[in-house]
Amino acid sequence: MSITAAMVKELRQRTGSGMMECKRALVETNGDMESAIQNMRKSGLAKADKKASRIAAEGIIGIKISDDAKSAAMVDINCETDFVAKGDDFIAFVNIITEFVLNNEVSSDAELLSATLATGKSIDETRRVLVAKLGENITIRRFERYTSAIGGNAGYLHGSKIGVLVELNTNDLELGKDIAMHVAAINPQCVSEADVSVEIIAKEKEIISGRIQVEAEESGKTKPAEIIEKMAAGRIKKFLSEITLLGQKFIKDDKITVDTLLKSKNTTVVRFSRFEVGEGIEKKEENFAEEVMAQINA
Repeated sequence: MSITAAMVKELRQRTGSGMMECKRALVETNGDMESAIQNMRKSGLAKADKKASRIAAEGIIGIKISDDAKSAAMVDINCETDFVAKGDDFIAFVNIITEFVLNNEVSSDAELLSATLATGKSIDETRRVLVAKLGENITIRRFERYTSAIGGNAGYLHGSKIGVLVELNTNDLELGKDIAMHVAAINPQCVSEADVSVEIIAKEKEIISGRIQVEAEESGKTKPAEIIEKMAAGRIKKFLSEITLLGQKFIKDDKITVDTLLKSKNTTVVRFSRFEVGEGIEKKEENFAEEVMAQINA
């Protein structure tokens, strides 16, 4: 059967694949459009599985807030290169997944991947098809969904690489955005001192006490245990102010703390989440010269 340009065009529109790949698929199925699509899907999923072990440390953060600010969603979706992360196909995928998380209760990664989109395909199948199309491993690394019955939610995106969700016990979108911006910039570990574990405090106290003792020895002055204890307590207080959101100086006005700002607005932060693309992922170090030489020698 003769493969026409119109047939190739239709297959491209339906699969998003390249022209030569579409023509080859049609030739292999003797012009059977549905069989060609099925074969391409199988081939694409197989290609995606092969790329699953490759490091994906680039990507973008997606954030969506409902119109009434009662719900909010944030996703961290990764790929291998910043070039793909900036492409329309990847961005569209991130938007679809973020919208889905916003409008659906999803409790686990497995549940999200198996969920069905409006297209009739599962999220994981959609992801794998995109992997085959773009030629890079793509992963939905993590997601967060906030719902608030009393207060409201706000979000902030710094470019596309750092995202923050904040839930307040009042629905103050402007304040919420300011707090989210602060979290993006300063990266507190938790909301308040009450959220810092006893183990972390004890470990930090041990480190600080040892440092004070060394400083005393280096200066030739010994310090009684009770003095060291008081000095350590003061430094612990400073440590807690640095790692907790409420204790930090507000980024837009360093004359006040975030706690002071919130009290002036008669509100509190219920929780926050901060995602940064690539954090905690060990990136593969590429040596372009060595890569080229290896190819030449091969």
